[in-house]
Amino acid sequence: MFNPRPEILAKYLRGTLVEEEHYGFRMLADNDRVIEYSGETGNYPFYLNSCANPLIASLIVDYGMDVKYDMTLEEIAISCSSHTAENLHIELEKSLLNKIGVDEKLLKCGVSRRLPDHKYKDVLFDAENESVLQNGCAAKHIMMLGLCKMNGWNMENYDNLEHPLQVKIKEKIIDLCRLKHRFPITKDFCGLPAMSMPLENVLWGYLKIFTDPRYQKISEAFLNYPDIIGGKNRLDTKIIKCSDNIIAKASTCGICVVVNVEKQEALVVKISDSNMDTLEAVVVKSLNNLHWTDIPFEYLIKTFHNEIVGEIVVL
Repeated sequence: MFNPRPEILAKYLRGTLVEEEHYGFRMLADNDRVIEYSGETGNYPFYLNSCANPLIASLIVDYGMDVKYDMTLEEIAISCSSHTAENLHIELEKSLLNKIGVDEKLLKCGVSRRLPDHKYKDVLFDAENESVLQNGCAAKHIMMLGLCKMNGWNMENYDNLEHPLQVKIKEKIIDLCRLKHRFPITKDFCGLPAMSMPLENVLWGYLKIFTDPRYQKISEAFLNYPDIIGGKNRLDTKIIKCSDNIIAKASTCGICVVVNVEKQEALVVKISDSNMDTLEAVVVKSLNNLHWTDIPFEYLIKTFHNEIVGEIVVL
């Protein structure tokens, strides 16, 4: 049975007291081995949620969807995204729907009310303006409709675990991530099947996607269009924009995966309580310590009057 033992990855010190402690796991690997880690995972599986998106997007290349629908790198990027519903995201989704020739009414992701700050005023309290395209996972669903259409699969129930598309996705992720055992599957917030796996398998899957020349278009999409991958104030977007040849994908499940394309190494951080502020603090500190990036981060805790009253200590 699993016996995970997370370590304290960050402490919030305020005055003379420890106000918060955040546990989790941190792992660095290359294509052959785990190089170092913090926290004993005990082979415990974690749900990937939207961190699975680039793995799923490999089917764009495998089935030639990029060629059939003449997909731009921006459209490949939006297919891998979990975005902040900015105008560029919505317009790309509309473009891809038009190319594929499907109606947004077929999308099963639902209307998301977990919108970023810049959308609150215009959308959150105005039901008339709500759109399924504002869901951060809408483009992944559009990609799935495209794969269904070109393969003659039913588009009405593409979110079903037994649907031919979801079977192919599961088989592909098992292959990419070198999974030897079955692990639990649940549903993501957007209603799609969400696979789980140990962290080292996540890293091997990402290294395969982002170092294999076959999937170069996916790497180029991430590196050239970071604002599409996440968006305003998103961790993955910040990492890609503040570095060279570094690819990142974060999920609200408290996981961030980062690939150094040149070194062919990958880092994953999982915060046990899924605190996204802590995730950013730990990931940024870890990347800077590895000399992969030099990303600024405010580790000081301040009052509204800008008085320093504590600090975030990443261990």
